Amino acid sequence: MKVRNGVMISVAAIGVVMATTTPSTAADTVTTFTVTATTGLTISAPGTASLSSAAPGGSATGSIGPVTVNDQRSQLGTTWTATVALSSAFTTGGATAAETITGSSVTYDPGSATSETNPPHTAGSAGTLASARTAFSRASGDGANSVTWNPTLTVAVPASKVSGNYSGTVTHSVA
Repeated sequence: MKVRNGVMISVAAIGVVMATTTPSTAADTVTTFTVTATTGLTISAPGTASLSSAAPGGSATGSIGPVTVNDQRSQLGTTWTATVALSSAFTTGGATAAETITGSSVTYDPGSATSETNPPHTAGSAGTLASARTAFSRASGDGANSVTWNPTLTVAVPASKVSGNYSGTVTHSVA
């Protein structure tokens, strides 16, 4: 029994020594690769959109369709602000005063993000397009990111406006 215990202790001691010794040789390989930015900072929106019909004194409303900011700059602190503006008033016919609806009668509501990659992204508040306003923004974060939203446009048609097919241009930009 004493011989057997002695053999077991010797085997255990050899195992401890083998487990704690370092290999006699080692080879390290320093491995590198590059992460590249792909397309920079872009914004896209539908080319056309249609709102509901409205009588003078009523409101025309509808979705513009998906607007997407895609930031592939892949940097530290990738911040941006997407703005929206009514770059040309809604007009019909000869664009007289009775045939023109300005941004002060147009309300833009960005709503919530419908799709996000690498948030945070923040929706701007709803309000008129009397002047440019923030649609969405990114105030902090690193790396590539994107966000899509589906804004609603509401045009309060003044009672003084004439009937006709009105057309205007809503412009989204990002910087």
